Amino acid sequence: MLQSQVENNIDNYRQRVSRFSSEIDIGLFIYIFKRSLWFIAFFFIISFSAAYLYLRYSQTIYQSSAVIQVNDNNEANQILQLNKSEAGQNKIAETIEQIRSKVFLKRVVEKSDIQVSYFNEGTFKNNELYNSSPYYIKVNIKRPSIYGTKIYVRFRGLSGGRLEYVSAGKPVSLPFVTNSLVSNKDFDLNVTLNTIFEKPTIERSLTENPNSYFIIKSVDDATAELQSKLDIKLLNDMAKTVLITVKDINATKSKDLVNIIAEEYLDFDVERQSESSKSIISFIDGQLRLVYDELKTSENNLQDFRKQKNYTDKTEIISANMARLTSLEDEMLRVEMEEKLLAELQTNIQKNKSIDTYELVSMIAGTEYEDAIKEYTQAIQKLLIEKENLLYEVTPNSENIKQINFQIENQKRLLVESINAVRLKYKTKYTNLLQKSAEYKNKYDNVPEEEVEHSRLMRLFSISEKYYTLLLEKKTEFSISKAGFVSRNVILEKAIGDGALVSPSKKNAFFVAILAAILLSFLLVFIRYLLHDKITSVNEIVKQTHASVSVLGLVPKYENDIPVSQLVVDKNPKSIIAESFRSIRTNFQFINNTEGPKIIAVTSSISGEGKTFVALNIAGILAYSGKKVVILDLDMRKPKIHRGFEVSNEKGMSTILTDMTTIEECIIKSHFPNLDFITAGPIPPNPSELIIGKKLDEVIEALKKKYDYIMIDNPPVGLVTDGITTIQKADYPIYVFRADYSRRSFIQIFDKLKNENNIEHLSVILNGIDVKRGSYGYNYGYGYGYGYGYTYGNGYYSTDDRTHKKKKKNIFGK
Repeated sequence: MLQSQVENNIDNYRQRVSRFSSEIDIGLFIYIFKRSLWFIAFFFIISFSAAYLYLRYSQTIYQSSAVIQVNDNNEANQILQLNKSEAGQNKIAETIEQIRSKVFLKRVVEKSDIQVSYFNEGTFKNNELYNSSPYYIKVNIKRPSIYGTKIYVRFRGLSGGRLEYVSAGKPVSLPFVTNSLVSNKDFDLNVTLNTIFEKPTIERSLTENPNSYFIIKSVDDATAELQSKLDIKLLNDMAKTVLITVKDINATKSKDLVNIIAEEYLDFDVERQSESSKSIISFIDGQLRLVYDELKTSENNLQDFRKQKNYTDKTEIISANMARLTSLEDEMLRVEMEEKLLAELQTNIQKNKSIDTYELVSMIAGTEYEDAIKEYTQAIQKLLIEKENLLYEVTPNSENIKQINFQIENQKRLLVESINAVRLKYKTKYTNLLQKSAEYKNKYDNVPEEEVEHSRLMRLFSISEKYYTLLLEKKTEFSISKAGFVSRNVILEKAIGDGALVSPSKKNAFFVAILAAILLSFLLVFIRYLLHDKITSVNEIVKQTHASVSVLGLVPKYENDIPVSQLVVDKNPKSIIAESFRSIRTNFQFINNTEGPKIIAVTSSISGEGKTFVALNIAGILAYSGKKVVILDLDMRKPKIHRGFEVSNEKGMSTILTDMTTIEECIIKSHFPNLDFITAGPIPPNPSELIIGKKLDEVIEALKKKYDYIMIDNPPVGLVTDGITTIQKADYPIYVFRADYSRRSFIQIFDKLKNENNIEHLSVILNGIDVKRGSYGYNYGYGYGYGYGYTYGNGYYSTDDRTHKKKKKNIFGK
């Protein structure tokens, strides 16, 4: 039966070991959080300081926006029914890509004059002097390496100074005179004062900001920089509105740039769309000059013929044949003109690498094969847009660009072949018409020679006249179309006032600071919780042993200096620590309430947990109640009792157990009534053999005849096993833990000692608790396996304790 009980205890012990430290202790987590408040406050201070420094010294970014509405209707084209198939579906996408393109932004850079930027140099950040610089420069760059170089302007009065910069790794100092040209191998430059400001204002500005400099950017660099600051997106698809946003470190500059971009795009759009009409009008003007000469020549020839031959018109004879021949000539004229227009279109395609859809559409407007050819032009335009988008992400030599170029060339080839096919049809038709015309001409062979010649001259004159009239009509149409390219797009909203501050954001900065502080604090507490392996409360001991431990009592931390004797119960009998030892004395009756002398054995896991302190004061409180108590120091490897009572250690338990001295010779009376002690004696080479020997039993039996309690101070069982024998023999075996010192793993040692050695009445005392911990919300309440209880918190205080000044609690509850 006993063996079965022991096996069950061992099984329970093994299960507890496997579940050791597997549960989250919320109370401990809160306790560690409270203990970490100083660090948490430090994290918040550091985070808010970092946020302040970020807001104070980071570069400010301002944002301005404008809204334009895209309108793809050309009123003149609608009236003349030109560009019928021009769809507005892709117009918004085209507008967005055109504004983003470097071709357009280069126009903005050249118009806004942002290639030269002026700055005042600061300790942490620089201030751009957009439209507020006390001086301006006009420069002609000779060496491109000067682009992007800081050129400092050191004025010596307002009449001149020196330009300082680094060129090719060498410092350059160049004197200059205001409003005079200065030249070197890098540039030709002229420094002029800003006439907006008065001279005293300029002098004060130059004095307050001696580190003033400017940077010259190339057109390409300035365009790339502007492109990086620009953001454009669709605002409303139904309303066809586009939002243009520009971010810059200068508020006024961001406003001006976004307004210039919006205005410049209107001009750019008109110019781009009118280019096709300009090209067609230019072609028609050239044809008009040629046809006019032919018309004048044919008219003169007809008049000369009539004068020379004294010709009388006989057209009524051949009127029918003449009408048919004239109709054929008209058709030949129309076909010839259409073929020439297609030839001009083909020439433009072969000369220009980039093809404008609007130009092509305008050039083929009104032709018979307009729709078939326009299909290819729209395909080419889509490929060009795709290519421009890819150029923002890849280099011109990348495989993607090469593939798109290949597709564009294929489309151009198809377009040229289509135009060739159309021209071939026109030529075939012209040949057929020419043959029919020849047939009618043969009918004039029998007509008198004068009639034939006159008819020929009349026919040439009529052809030239009709061709000239047709060209004038086309020129009028395209001139009207060109005049109609106005107000296609509308600026609905311009940027008014300087740009709004978007970075750094105070709200975001402090939000990130708070979030960072919270995360760091949680991480600190969590890491400290994971690394925490100290026993802080009886709850932890009870939990790890699953309430199979009897807790004898709690000993609070002694706030004052512990005396050499380590006896404190006699210093202030009404103190809270004296009351805790009285409670322990009272709880002895729940363990063993039989009559006769009792053995009390005290041990711990390691040295420093206060077992000697507990043993001495339990002995003292028992002696204080009138019981005769003797203390035996069996911690022979590290004896301390003799130090506490300030006596020599020349003899003691080691000499008694080796029969070198008698018990009576080693018993020493203390200053405390009814309290005697025997020191450990000289350190023997074999303390374990002495303790487990029969001699110790004889000594204990002898002492029982004289004393009510025998208090044994054992060595720590976590280091050596010397004390296990006396623990097994004790009536009151006591295991001491020290709060915030003993490790949680020591509970395993206690569990092992109790279960594997079957020490049924082994009890626990938690030493060194902090009575202030109640303010942390993590107290020392517990339950017991034996059924007796002990609630700690309201101690028994002395008068001296009551008169202590109360310290004010700070924000951390200390």
